[in-house]
Amino acid sequence: MFEHFYTCPYCWETVSLMLDSSIPSQQYIEDCEVCCNPIQFAIEFRAGELHSFSAISIEQ
Repeated sequence: MFEHFYTCPYCWETVSLMLDSSIPSQQYIEDCEVCCNPIQFAIEFRAGELHSFSAISIEQ
């Protein structure tokens, strides 16, 4: 597990997220810790290193 910082697509605050590098490909929805809006995350690891990360808004 390691800490990764991203910018919320709603409130533009910098937020930290704990990522698990033992799972190579992940997609899930989680609420922003600051504004509570839902964010869709897509995360990919290769050889234990973060290869791609996206945090996009879900239109409501």
